[in-house]
Amino acid sequence: MTIALPTRWRSALPHLTTPMPPDVTPATAAAGTGVGVNLPMELVRQSVLEREYWDIPKEILAAYRQFRPTPLWRATGFERAIGSRVPVYMKYEGGNISGSHKLNTALAQAYYYQQAGVKELVTGTGAGQWGTAMAAACALFGLRCRVFMVDSSLRRKPYRGVLMRMLGAEIHSSPSGLTGVADRRGEGIGNSLALAIGEAVEYASTHDGVAFCIGSGETYSILHQSVIGIEAQDQLADLDATVDMVVGAVGAGSNFGGIALPFHAGARATGTQGPTLVAAESATAPKLTRGVYAYDKTDATGTGPLEAMYTIGSDYPIPDAHSAGLRFHGAAKIISAMRHTGDIAATAVTQQEALDAGRLLTRNECVLPAPESGHALAAAAKLATSGADGMRAQNGVLVCVSGHGYLDLAAYEQLLNDELGDEAPSEQALMSAVSGLTPVGQDASSPPRGSLLSAGGPLGGPR
Repeated sequence: MTIALPTRWRSALPHLTTPMPPDVTPATAAAGTGVGVNLPMELVRQSVLEREYWDIPKEILAAYRQFRPTPLWRATGFERAIGSRVPVYMKYEGGNISGSHKLNTALAQAYYYQQAGVKELVTGTGAGQWGTAMAAACALFGLRCRVFMVDSSLRRKPYRGVLMRMLGAEIHSSPSGLTGVADRRGEGIGNSLALAIGEAVEYASTHDGVAFCIGSGETYSILHQSVIGIEAQDQLADLDATVDMVVGAVGAGSNFGGIALPFHAGARATGTQGPTLVAAESATAPKLTRGVYAYDKTDATGTGPLEAMYTIGSDYPIPDAHSAGLRFHGAAKIISAMRHTGDIAATAVTQQEALDAGRLLTRNECVLPAPESGHALAAAAKLATSGADGMRAQNGVLVCVSGHGYLDLAAYEQLLNDELGDEAPSEQALMSAVSGLTPVGQDASSPPRGSLLSAGGPLGGPR
């Protein structure tokens, strides 16, 4: 059977256990300080309407056809290497110019912004996959593109910058010295994705014809990624395969949401028991496993609305690591809402575990994954063997390999040379970083009433 390219995105909004908490404007925001991002109305609708299916415009479908559907296969070599008890299926998103799943929403966003009359898109990127995807999408739809990339990541992966420039984008390492938010942050914070995003937000707000765009945390970007899970459902059916665990890596949540949420929507729509949805996050940024459900900033400017999210604190200095795409302080609000109601499970993976899993995939499947994808692979390996955090697969595991690692060879070189380090946040550091936040359920438009922790928001897990 030939798997067809999906012609509609599928939203999980109609199938949430409880509605997402609304965004709030902080009491500390001065009049006129909000950032206008010129968000096209169709993206607004996709974020708030409880419509299950959204037709994909023909212009976006034409671009998707260059690389979709993406392959899914049973990874028997990986199974043997880990001693798996159950089948493990891989869904691979690395076969496009961006090298990752990010192109699915980049193309959609560039199309909608172009239709709205925007001339230039500006964004922040961690590992560089999103910046590359946005540069490619802007090139296809005739927009200028500007990218602020986390400095430590750009220094490690300079060819990411070259590729973006080949696509016509202008690249700035962050902190760049071009924005006020960078000037106010001091030294030693070049590993902060929140800062890179904040610089992009500020730049867009001070230049005409320019709009800020973001690739992971927004509800519409997760909607666009649903093509991954929709294809995977058809491909598994074609193989007459059943899985009871679906795994994806989580930075803010677009890759995980793309592979997992269509399974949730399908189960809710039919009244059946769906697979367990497992978010694999970095142990250096453990918002879903050690964070709190509270209102927090989405970027370093703090000028936008506060969102309800699982967070380790937007001001927490996340330790440097090779998986820059996962080093974000909070999870997307739809992912956080589902975590809070127990519809999503989570596990944290160390850098060593992630790159070890990447090495196993490379040797046994001849696929070199990005370090971010290595987190999902490590989690899948545990679920398929001894179990992880009380979870163990009984029928099969589906894992999304969200991108390739050909521009991450420096990380793998450190692995091969036994030079990797790992640094997880201490409990004291996490408690300090979230102590001023307001728990979901309290009035977030007012200053916090004491410590989040003393207010009933203990660190770790959903309610």
